Amino acid sequence: MSGLSLAGFISPVIGNLTFLREVDFSHNKLQGSIPREVGHLKRLVYLSLKFNHLNGEIPEELSNCSNLQEIAFTANNITGEIPVSLGDMKNLINLHLAYNLLIGGIPASLGNISTLKVLSLEQNKLKGTIPSSLGKLSNLEHMYIGTNKLSRSVPPVHNFSSLLVLDAAVNQLSGNFPPEIGCTFPNLEAIFIGLNQLTGEIPRSISNISSLELFDIALNGFTGSVPKNMGNLRNLLVLTISGNYLGSGKPGDLSFLSSLSNCSRLQSLGINYNHLYGVIPDSIANFSIWLEELFMGDNQIIGRIPQGIGNLINLDLMEMKGTFIAGEIPISIGNLQNLEGLYLGFNHLSGKIPSSIGNLSRLSDLNLSNNKFAGAIPLSLKQCTNLQKLDLSTNNLNGSIPYQLFGAFERLIYLNLSYNSFTGSLPSDMRNMKNLVEFYVHNNNFHGEIPMTLGESLELTTLFMRKNSFHVPSLNLLPPLRSLENLDLSNNNLSGTIPPELQKLPFLVRLNLSFNQLEGEVPKKGVFKNATGFSFFGNKNLCGGIPKIQLPKCFSEKPKEKGKARRGTFMPSSLFDNSCLRLSYKELLECTHGFASSNLIGTGSFGSVYKGVLYQHEKPLAVKVLNLRNHGAARSFIAECKALRKIRHRNLLKIITSCSSIDYQGNEFKALVFEFMPNGSLESRLHEQNDQSRYLNFAQSRFWIGKALVYRHKQYWKRSNKFLSDQGNNWLQYGMSLSVSPEGDIYSYGIMLLEMITGRRPTCDLFHDGLSLHNFCKMALQEGLKEIFDVHLVEEIGLILGTINPKWSVQVLEFVGH
Repeated sequence: MSGLSLAGFISPVIGNLTFLREVDFSHNKLQGSIPREVGHLKRLVYLSLKFNHLNGEIPEELSNCSNLQEIAFTANNITGEIPVSLGDMKNLINLHLAYNLLIGGIPASLGNISTLKVLSLEQNKLKGTIPSSLGKLSNLEHMYIGTNKLSRSVPPVHNFSSLLVLDAAVNQLSGNFPPEIGCTFPNLEAIFIGLNQLTGEIPRSISNISSLELFDIALNGFTGSVPKNMGNLRNLLVLTISGNYLGSGKPGDLSFLSSLSNCSRLQSLGINYNHLYGVIPDSIANFSIWLEELFMGDNQIIGRIPQGIGNLINLDLMEMKGTFIAGEIPISIGNLQNLEGLYLGFNHLSGKIPSSIGNLSRLSDLNLSNNKFAGAIPLSLKQCTNLQKLDLSTNNLNGSIPYQLFGAFERLIYLNLSYNSFTGSLPSDMRNMKNLVEFYVHNNNFHGEIPMTLGESLELTTLFMRKNSFHVPSLNLLPPLRSLENLDLSNNNLSGTIPPELQKLPFLVRLNLSFNQLEGEVPKKGVFKNATGFSFFGNKNLCGGIPKIQLPKCFSEKPKEKGKARRGTFMPSSLFDNSCLRLSYKELLECTHGFASSNLIGTGSFGSVYKGVLYQHEKPLAVKVLNLRNHGAARSFIAECKALRKIRHRNLLKIITSCSSIDYQGNEFKALVFEFMPNGSLESRLHEQNDQSRYLNFAQSRFWIGKALVYRHKQYWKRSNKFLSDQGNNWLQYGMSLSVSPEGDIYSYGIMLLEMITGRRPTCDLFHDGLSLHNFCKMALQEGLKEIFDVHLVEEIGLILGTINPKWSVQVLEFVGH
């Protein structure tokens, strides 16, 4: 009743069928435990319950079936220990308990079953030692005890003359392999003891087992040399000694290879991951013509790849990575037309990639990375239309990617061209690589736009393009890549804003946009909501994002509603045109020496002004830092930015940029940056200069300020903290807290003229109890102008006028005398 998709449980009433000789319920969907009543079937010879879903323990009563010759419980979920009573079954020939969940040790009683030929216990959870009693099984032909947790050393045996297959791989066996193995196992055909902890040398007697076809001791701790007479194993099909410590690191370690030319049936040779030193002998050309797999990598192999490698025409996998092999790849490599995998990475190979590789039409995996190859990728490679993985990274390859090359790789899933010197743009025929999953072109000299055809690679999860010169007019023109998990576009020439569509990519977990020319708002969702998931350094014009990344807030110039600003609006941190210098809080902090008092130029109601010099800039700057604790300072900053964006006049001091950010204490920071003029403030020019300079200031300021007022008739200006050039002054008020009008401009201009004439400040102690500078001068119109004139200024004016006309000087002095 095998393979009938039977389900349910095995009924205990089966025990009533006492005349049953064979029961085969294999390859069904039976579940539950094996009923104890099976022990009533005394005539039973064959019991197969393999490949079901049975659980529970093996019933002790099973040993009552003394005529059983075969028990097959393979591939179930049977638990518990192997019953010791099974050792009483004197007629048992085959015991199959593999691929279950059995625990405990191997019962020593099994050594009593002298008729046993097959003992299959692999893929369980058995532990303990291999019982020495198993050595009594003189008829045993197949012993499968691999993939358990068996430990300690392999016991010496002297009566396994019938054993054909020994599989004890993937355990925790230790100690030396029995040196007498070649004598006690004379008929062995297969030895699998890989993935244990065995040590010592490979027994020299192994070469006596002339019937040996498979010898696998990989991933142990074997040391010493490989027996030179391994060629005596004429029937050898597979020789795997990989992953040990074989070899002395001296010439001669590879001499055993020459003897293997006698193994005319050899199909697979694995000597990789050892300490073998030396040159690959030319005799490798005489290896079996049936050789399909050759693993030699991660050794201390020197010299070149022999030209005779081309004789191994049935090779489908050749691995020589991680050695010291140098020179060029022999042209004869093109003879290996059955080759599917070629791994030559991490060597010292040089020269050009031979065009004969194009003959390898079955090639699916080509790895030439980390060598010294130069020149261009041969166009003949396009003939390898079955390529799925191509790695040419970390070489000296150059030139552009040949057109039609990518178009041939419709099956490609992995492409790595990184760390070379490729130039030009990526070809548009990338559209054919629809199955591409990983694409690496970083650290090259590519330029041009990222091709939109890349968007047809719908399976693409990883795209690394950093350190090139790629550009796109806008990141919004990036191809749609819905499966992306890792995207690195750092160190390119990308500009524009970060498209919000990136936050909608459902699988994107790593994003690097650092060191480009991006600006505007950083999104907050998707990959952008995790500060460790994306990088944006080196883009000075970004704002917004989640608070943890500490970018300046984004503001907007949207119109107000009913006199109130709207919330959630957007304005770039630089509030002027795109040509403005972009400065960060850090740069302003450094250029003013930490806003040091020695750099302080002046203070006002809304902030302080500092002199600063930017790194690699010759001209100094004037940095106005707003005191945001003052009521209305933040509003004044935005209002002034609006005004300064629109003003361009030669008599108004040039605004350079603004900065809206967060300082190192997490406080909001706002500043305006102007050209620095060394002539001081208007107040100092009017009141702290010598008399002659004051007269010149009087003449110049009156003229240039008047012209500026004509231009700026809608702005309100303020005297303190303005910086004069030789032609003019900045008459914009930072505060903007008062309403402005042309009348107000004219009135303020008049007050400034009165300051010039009288030499008095509006804040002079003389003015109190309702008396102001304006009223003071107004009363003088009736009582006498000479009472209000600055005498020293008038005298200086007279002396200067005397150089032009002596009469003018006398008239002025007479006025002063009166």
